[in-house]
Amino acid sequence: MDQLKQELKEALIQALNLEDITAEEIVDEEPLFGDGLGLDSIDALEIILILERNYGIRLTKPEEAREIFYSIDTLADFIDKNRKK
Repeated sequence: MDQLKQELKEALIQALNLEDITAEEIVDEEPLFGDGLGLDSIDALEIILILERNYGIRLTKPEEAREIFYSIDTLADFIDKNRKK
């Protein structure tokens, strides 16, 4: 799971152009949106693309995105349970 979290952090940094942040600075349980990492709704679309491209996961219930995208921990847990093996 630690490797998955590291991959996620690096994918987010690259896709969202977060050059000022390193993977080590992203806290696994910290919120990705709002007061946490400060992502917004456009960034959520990029996360959806990361899920599809990197893990073969299509988000079928967009209303669950807020819960799934809460933190690196919740995102990694969702990917671990839903990715195509």
